[in-house]
Amino acid sequence: MMSMRTTVVLDDDVAAALDRIRRERSAGLSEVINDLIRAGLKARPPRRPFRQRAERIGIHVDVIDVAEALEQLDGPAAR
Repeated sequence: MMSMRTTVVLDDDVAAALDRIRRERSAGLSEVINDLIRAGLKARPPRRPFRQRAERIGIHVDVIDVAEALEQLDGPAAR
């Protein structure tokens, strides 16, 4: 198991809550912080996959001829 030693600055309310949990569990600070981080990571909702939505516009665009496609989509003034 790899451990990482680091310094974290906690807000006063967070430090007080951690101290309260640590005393309730008779556990060390590192153990409490690790347990809370694990619980938070598990609680993240899964991300939905991206889906591109398309609408029919009523015309068929052949993209082989780009100039024709632009004229169909934007009109003759787009040339």
